[in-house]
Formats: sequence, C-alpha cells, structure tokens
Amino acid sequence: MGTLWHGGTIYTLQQENHQTEAVYTKGNKIVELGDFRDLKEKYKEEIQEEIDLNGSTMLPGFVDSHMHLIGHGERLIRLDLSKHTSKQDVLMAVRQFSETVEEGDWVIGEGWNENLWEQPEPIYAHELDQVVPNHPVMLKRVCRHALAVNSLGLKKANISEETECPPGGVIDIDEQGKPNGLLKDQAQELLFHVLPIVSENYLKKALHAAINDAYKLGLTGGHTEDLNYYGGFGQTYQAFKQVIEGDEMPFRAHLLVHHEVVEDMVEAGGSFLGGSEHIEFGAMKIFADGALGGRTALLSHPYADDPSTSGVAIYSQEQLDILVEKARMHEMPVAIHTIGDLAFEMALNAIEQHPLKGMGRDRLIHAQILRKDLIDRAKKLPLILDIQPRFTASDFPWVIDRIGEENMEYCYAWKTLLEEGVPCAGGSDAPIEPANPFLGIHAAVTRTNIDDPNTTVYYPNQALSVYEAVSLFTKGSAFAASHESDLGIIKEGYFADFTILKEDIFKIPKQQIADITVDKTVIDGKIVYDA
Repeated sequence: MGTLWHGGTIYTLQQENHQTEAVYTKGNKIVELGDFRDLKEKYKEEIQEEIDLNGSTMLPGFVDSHMHLIGHGERLIRLDLSKHTSKQDVLMAVRQFSETVEEGDWVIGEGWNENLWEQPEPIYAHELDQVVPNHPVMLKRVCRHALAVNSLGLKKANISEETECPPGGVIDIDEQGKPNGLLKDQAQELLFHVLPIVSENYLKKALHAAINDAYKLGLTGGHTEDLNYYGGFGQTYQAFKQVIEGDEMPFRAHLLVHHEVVEDMVEAGGSFLGGSEHIEFGAMKIFADGALGGRTALLSHPYADDPSTSGVAIYSQEQLDILVEKARMHEMPVAIHTIGDLAFEMALNAIEQHPLKGMGRDRLIHAQILRKDLIDRAKKLPLILDIQPRFTASDFPWVIDRIGEENMEYCYAWKTLLEEGVPCAGGSDAPIEPANPFLGIHAAVTRTNIDDPNTTVYYPNQALSVYEAVSLFTKGSAFAASHESDLGIIKEGYFADFTILKEDIFKIPKQQIADITVDKTVIDGKIVYDA
C-alpha cells in the first residue's frame, strides 16, 4: 500500500524549475510522478493514504555533506558558548555552569569565538583559573582546531614548558615561555587522552538530540565524521546502530572513517559504501591542516596579520602520500580536510600520486583558500569539493585581513568553482556552524551575514542562484556519497526522502531564506517531523 503526495508545489530538481503535480510512493521508494488525478485513478486500489501539502513546497530531502553529528548533539546538551559576544560573558557562563558540576569533574564547553568580541583575543589559562579554581576546564573553540584549558587541566595532561609538542600541533606559550592554556590542532590530543571516556548512554543522548534537531531543520541525512573520538570505533559505531536502527530514528548517516580507525572498520566487516540503507561507511578522512581562526590553516604565503606563520601542516607530503596509499589499499576514496591553499595543493599531489581506481570519488573538504592553478588541477580529477557556504557569513570581514586582499580572488569562490565544472556539495560543519541548511543557502545566495546590521555583501560576483545553492544540499550531497542514482532528486526509483517547506524557497525574497519554515521532514516515505 502506498501514499499519494499532492496539493503543493513539488520541485523535483531534475532540472531547474522542473515540477510535478503529485508523487506516489510505496514503502521507502518513489513509484511515479505525474498528474494528481491520473495517479489517483491508476493506484486507487493501492493508495492507503493521501497527504495534502496544503500549499507547501516539497523538495528532495536535504542532506548535510559535512558535519559531526555527535558533536552537534554535544553542542545541544553541553555548555554552548557560541552566542556570547565578549570574553567576560564566556567566563561568567563557564563559572555558572561549573556550579552545576560535581567538584573535581571536568567543565567542558563548546564554541567560543573571539572574532565575535570587541577585543578579539583568545581565552587563557590564568583567566579560567580565576573563575573556576576547583575543576579542570576545557573549552573548545568554534573551529574545534583550538581549545582553551585552565592550569588544573594542563596539570592533569602533564603539559609544562618541558612538554614536547606533537607534530602538526601548537602549544601556545606566554612571555615566560610557559604554556598559556591554548592548544592547537594535534596538541589538543595531549588533553583528549586524559579526558574521561564517554559512556554509551552519553553518545546515545547526543545522537538523539542531534537527529531530532536535524528533523526540525529539514535534514534527512548527513555525512558525518565521529568514529575516532568517543571511546573508539566500536562504541561509536554501535551507538549509531542503536539509535538509528534500534530506537527507530531513521536518518541517512554516511560515516566518514578517520584513517586511525580504518583497520577497526575492516575488522568489523566494513567497507566503502558497506553497511545499511541508513548507516554506511564513506571515504577515509584525513586532516591536512588546521583552521583560519587559530592561523593553523596551511597557506603558501605568510598570514597577512601575522607574518611569523603560514600555518601548520598536520603531515609532511610523504606522510600524506602514504595515508592516501593506505586508503587505496582498502579500496576507499579519501576525504581530506584542506582549508589553506598549500594544504589543498599537498592533497592534490597525494591524490595524483595515488589515483582512485575503484568506486566513488575523492573529497576535498572546505576548499576555502584556493588559487587558479589548483582549480585547474582539481577539475581534471574524479573528486568533489565539500564546501560550507555559511563560512562566507561567519569569516568575513576578518578573513580578508588574515589572508590579505591580494590573495582573495579564489577564496570562498563558490560560483567560480561551479562555473569551472568542479562538483560541489553543501554542508554546515556543525557544530562549528549551525546545522540549519537555510543559513548556508542564505549565505551562498546573498554573500551576507544575517547578523550584520549593515548587510555588507562580500564578493557579490561569487553569489549563487537559489537553485545552485539548494542543489548543493541535495544533488551535491548525493553525488559526494555516490548516491546520485537514488538520492538528491525526486524521481521514480529514488528514495522517498523529502524536505517540505511552508514557503517556496525559489519565490520568496532571498533575504528571507534564512527564516524559512520547515513544515515536514520525510524519510523512507514516513513523516519524521511535522510542524
């Protein structure tokens, strides 16, 4: 028995502006598109339910191509510092939260961002010591490539002026040469190793929160990288299975596999695109550099606002080559975090040295700081770029001073990438940015920040059309995960995953896209969220 969907505007996205009057679904698949009366007559003996959209707009299910699903859940259940607009506000929030934690236990917060503050300087250990003297404190910066820790936390991690910094990391020091509480990129591992191991219940709680929030945002799936951070591959993978399958919370989780747990995946019988319809393994994840916020993204030139550094290479070229070769041994594509142009160049070098021969396509994630020669090389390879349009809103205008105006021509250049024929997928990088896909679409088409009272437009020549931006989160995400034959558009034989909106995203003023209302979210033909 099936369901007939009708009574609204249904965009299939097969081509721009392509619409259908009705959709008939059976089980988890789309059976046929067409005229409402024709489908009703043809399937009259099989139709179990008719769903009238009441004027709403139906689209293919939105999928976030790059997020950290458990991390997004953590942001929802832990101390969230992302909205605080001064260091003092952050410190007061940390002190208040510490009063709810048993003495001696860790105080952990998420999302501080000094670029939102009038005085854009990071948080230091001595400042945390003043507000929370009796707990170890760890506060992750919004980019998750840097954190602030207090003196008690440094002590627990045995970090002192004698500590050797891991390759690809930075232990920040004060004028006396002592650690000041800032740890960047691989140096964070020194602290992560002494944190309490998270429980199975904690992971399930975070996943429940994340998926319920995803439903409300119209997300039917996400490509997520979590398997190396929460007590190991086994516990984390089981948490996904228990929540999505055991607790019957359908969500298409495409799991990127960090290179340090690839062998664990193989031992568990996993392989690229192996798994189930709702939980499958994706490409092998590698970090090539850090982030712009802490000046650890790897550039081919010095930072304009700090010429003493050009960023951090997590691996040498030889080490990166070996990691890509490892992926090929397991018949896997790679998904490489590359924010800076030199990191992107190193990733291309490794991929060209060890080309993909099996299924899928390689993914270069973020791709914010580029050059024309790198784009020319990228479009010759079987790869896709995972871009986060929302970064356009959150990184400007400070990123211009950081990179240098003279180096900005091919930075955040989403329109250029599409015009050059480089496939792109759209994600949020939640919890680094909000998981709301409409914030990303808004940033892509307006090149503005919704919180900017002056609505400054940054590089308007790089603005996307609404169709291009919506396609990033539908067709683009499907292509990135090798699901272009069953996800991303509304077509016969494809999965019955839909994002249904109160407004018509293609007809409302572009500035209103950020405030669009999700009416229903549908996965496998079943409504999982109804406003």
